[in-house]
Amino acid sequence: MDDLLIKNGRLIDPANSMDAKMDILVSKDKIVTIAPKISAKAKTTIDANKLWVTPGLIDIHVHFREPGYEYKETIESGSKSAAAGGFTSVVAMANTNPVNDCAQVTEFILEKANNTAVINVHTVGAVTKGIKGEALAEIGEMAKAGVVALSDDGKCLMNPGLLRDAMEYASMFDLVILEHAEDQSLCGKWSINEGRTSNRLGLVGAPAAGEDSIIARDITLSKYLNIPIHFCHVSTAGSVDLIRQAKKQGVLVTAEATPHHFTLTEDAVGSYDTNCKMAPPLRSKSDVTAIIGGLMDGTIDCIATDHAPHNVVEKEVEFDCAAFGIVGLETAVPLAMSLVNDGHMKPSDLIGSLSSKPAKTLNLSGGSLDIGSQADITIIDPELEWIVEPSKFATKGRNTPFGGKRMRGRAVVTIVKGRVVYKFNGKDIDSDE
Repeated sequence: MDDLLIKNGRLIDPANSMDAKMDILVSKDKIVTIAPKISAKAKTTIDANKLWVTPGLIDIHVHFREPGYEYKETIESGSKSAAAGGFTSVVAMANTNPVNDCAQVTEFILEKANNTAVINVHTVGAVTKGIKGEALAEIGEMAKAGVVALSDDGKCLMNPGLLRDAMEYASMFDLVILEHAEDQSLCGKWSINEGRTSNRLGLVGAPAAGEDSIIARDITLSKYLNIPIHFCHVSTAGSVDLIRQAKKQGVLVTAEATPHHFTLTEDAVGSYDTNCKMAPPLRSKSDVTAIIGGLMDGTIDCIATDHAPHNVVEKEVEFDCAAFGIVGLETAVPLAMSLVNDGHMKPSDLIGSLSSKPAKTLNLSGGSLDIGSQADITIIDPELEWIVEPSKFATKGRNTPFGGKRMRGRAVVTIVKGRVVYKFNGKDIDSDE
């Protein structure tokens, strides 16, 4: 008897240009049949009537904190949070303690993921030793150990000569550098976007030009070297325009945007709400509009959460002293689906930005529902309405500006390697071991 049968779902698989009512039969960890009607008996049958059945969602930008900051998140808790959000694969950033800048740390993370994670966890290696921006990390060793990309995320690579060396060296191993675009000399020590809200609250702001200038520099370098580069968490209208023009010229650039940067503006900070403090900061309404436009026309390839859990003691402090970042895995799907609900994107385009395009960006397995492929599948209820209750999150972090908000749409079943690792029980989060 085959293991799992998904019936009556709307199968949305952008990689195969499929959007139709289909059944899927899974045997062990592989997809074996996709057809309009499958009558085979299975150990487990899921009725997906009125639900979307999609390739397992992929998030190429998360912070799982282990090793070193396990009080904020562990690979295990982070993976359960991802599963609860509908993600079957994630890519964890390198700013752990110790930093993932050598093979030993890479191997520790991947072994920990293999032993404790309920989803597929990939890892990024640091570009520079200790993410200090001074000397290249052990890129060759990390590539051999299994990193899927390189990034000093959280810090910008300010030295263009060092960035060139890194891009050329990384290309030898088919690794892409993920750039955190922030000119530190221009932005200084900031807390919020530079604009009317920073003026009203008396906080130091980061100018949009700080992001735009680095993206312009890196596009120029990518074009000159003919080597790809990826821009993390794009947040400004200027950045979107620069990337759009670069793509028209054939420059090998890709980009991602976070749900919070296309759903919230700097006004969300209100009266010093530290759950709205993030890097890059929430920007203006015109920036949000530009990011949505970038997602609509493909300028921005992927939606990524930049999931950044913090302990309460790092957020419930003065705004200037609070840590940057919010948790995002468990609210990503409904926030992203607002783009469909508001008429900005078709369902297939949205799912592509969460599956096939992230896979293509970093050359990851997954992102499609091919016969014979690993059965990583997400089932989404596009109409389900629910209230965000941070206390019920699977992540250790509670730092979200969306607590108490009513959401529409969510992942209700997450399947990894043919096994159900998460199912929504209608009340709260329920992860299956």
